Amino acid sequence: MALMERETVIQVRGLKNSFGEQIIHDGLDLDVRRGEIIGVVGGSGTGKSVLMRSIIGLQTPDSGEVEVLGENMVGRNDDEAKNIRRRWGILFQNGALFSTLTVAENVEVPIREYFPFLKPPLLDEIASYKIAMSGLPANAGPKFPSELSGGMRKRAGLARALALDPELLFLDEPTAGLDPIGAAAFDELIRSLQKRLELTVFLITHDLDTLHEICDRVAVLADKKVIAVDTIPNLLALDHPWIQEYFNGPRGRAAAVSHEEQAGT
Repeated sequence: MALMERETVIQVRGLKNSFGEQIIHDGLDLDVRRGEIIGVVGGSGTGKSVLMRSIIGLQTPDSGEVEVLGENMVGRNDDEAKNIRRRWGILFQNGALFSTLTVAENVEVPIREYFPFLKPPLLDEIASYKIAMSGLPANAGPKFPSELSGGMRKRAGLARALALDPELLFLDEPTAGLDPIGAAAFDELIRSLQKRLELTVFLITHDLDTLHEICDRVAVLADKKVIAVDTIPNLLALDHPWIQEYFNGPRGRAAAVSHEEQAGT
């Protein structure tokens, strides 16, 4: 099915967020289509993470509508939102792992919340499977986050995000702090999981290589709203100064050349 024909699984309309007198978003609209990887970019202070938090219900907007998988998210209490939250997974920028729990125990946390009747052997089996899916070795399960490298902690956080077999996957700067090889491997993992599990991925990133390699569309935050959502080639045709500076700057050109070279091999 063509991307344009796919169901809209996240719909944001007229979103306004502010902190005191500082207005972050004002009249922001965004549609995310089922099965796509959408990258979200913008300069510092444009509220990329605030947008994600508004979508998943961790940020109450001043006004506007947020609908996820056909359910209204604004104004819901935790109990009302629990069933819809089961249908997504989140990887925060720092991993947000519990330092006093092992990797396997971290993965089991959301499973225990929704399925408290499951016995330990089955929990351990599910955690092992999710750990393997994230590309970690089997011996990572008994380790604590402090015993892992930064890249392995990212994958542990991803394993936990996948614990409940989500339809939606939210990723906040997943390759931040990784070396180029590690970042490329993580990109490849995300694209592979997206295809295999038929995920819809909402991806906040500054990584131009990630945008070129795995994102179907890119949403650009500027001027307190989403000013454009499109493929990178189509975005390059726009004359907005931030878009041109971001994608046509030295790093943007280098990422584009690298992508073209890899596509030609």
